[in-house]
Amino acid sequence: MELIGAYEAKTHLPALLERVAKGEEIVITKHGTPIARLVPIENNQHRDVRSVIKELKSFRKDHTLGGISVRDLINEGRH
Repeated sequence: MELIGAYEAKTHLPALLERVAKGEEIVITKHGTPIARLVPIENNQHRDVRSVIKELKSFRKDHTLGGISVRDLINEGRH
C-alpha cells in the first residue's frame, strides 16, 4: 500500500486507476493525514446464477417486512 498526496493523486489519477485495476491499494493523504483509500472493487459479474438465487432465498428466510406486504408498502409510498 502506497501513500500519495492529494495533489499528486489529482495530477496522476488515470495512472493511479490503472495501478488499482491491477490490484494495488493506494492511500491518499492530505497534509500527511490519510483521508481516502483507492482499492479495486470485487468483480462479481461472473457469479453462478444458481448460487445467487440460493443466497437470496436464504436471506429471505431471516429477513421479513414485519407482516406488511410489498403491495401495501408500494401503496403507502404513493400517498
